[in-house]
Amino acid sequence: MTAVRPFLVGLVGSGVTPSLTPPLHMAEAAALGIPYVYRPVDIDRLGLRAEQIGEILRWARALGFDALNVTHPAKQLVLEHLDAVDPVAAALGAVNTVLLGPDGDVGFNTDTSGFATALSTGLPGVTLDDVVLLGAGGAGSAVADALLRLGVAHLTVVDVDPARAGALAESLRQRHTAAVAVAGSAELPGLLRRADGVVHCTPTGMAAHPGTPFDPQLLHPGLWVADIVYRPLETELLRAARAAGCRTLDGGHMAVHQAVDAFALITGRTPDAARMGRHFRDLVGAERADLALPA
Repeated sequence: MTAVRPFLVGLVGSGVTPSLTPPLHMAEAAALGIPYVYRPVDIDRLGLRAEQIGEILRWARALGFDALNVTHPAKQLVLEHLDAVDPVAAALGAVNTVLLGPDGDVGFNTDTSGFATALSTGLPGVTLDDVVLLGAGGAGSAVADALLRLGVAHLTVVDVDPARAGALAESLRQRHTAAVAVAGSAELPGLLRRADGVVHCTPTGMAAHPGTPFDPQLLHPGLWVADIVYRPLETELLRAARAAGCRTLDGGHMAVHQAVDAFALITGRTPDAARMGRHFRDLVGAERADLALPA
């Protein structure tokens, strides 16, 4: 009997120790009969700086790692340390998956492909004529590119930092023929009144950043709402959107599909996306139960 090749994978970033990504990958690997060890490399706990990502890559290769997932704050910093970068990731200026193989260290971005699949499967048939994107950071950049690849005709980028929003818009215009505009938060009421959908890509709504990114009174039944925050899955924005009659997409969809794409890149095997989705929701449910337990 031929032995199945084992994999050693790491997740590099700040505060990644409690991430659900390692158990999600390992559960799918177990279902496929693949020996797979996935460990967080939390730079905060290790006393490392994001600027040391080049050294971390060298250490990982020397220690026999097959791949690394890279998250905040090193998605952009890792680029200069790679031997090759997938064209989509290069255009985005951000990498979240690095394969450490015989061809060197090669970077990919599965955030953008993951969101594209999440929207097309989680909100099939939604109108894409006019969409508002909140947040022009790394996640917003990946999501914006996915939206335009899916056929959004007019995308408006809104960010608390006008310069960052402008830079993202200009980058998108260079790669896509769709109209891309920049607007300030004060323009949101008018933008949302005529928009088909809004995608939220800021930390607002996370456990450490509660609240909504804008006044829920601006929501209306003709608007679909996608949130990339997945801890919690049920954000205040999504609760308000459902109450207003909007179709909604929670951040778990993107979290799962980016993991599906990363797993396929790392192993060369096609994972079961539906099974990974079920396991992700089980992990979130277990986490909720643990948090509900008395101290």
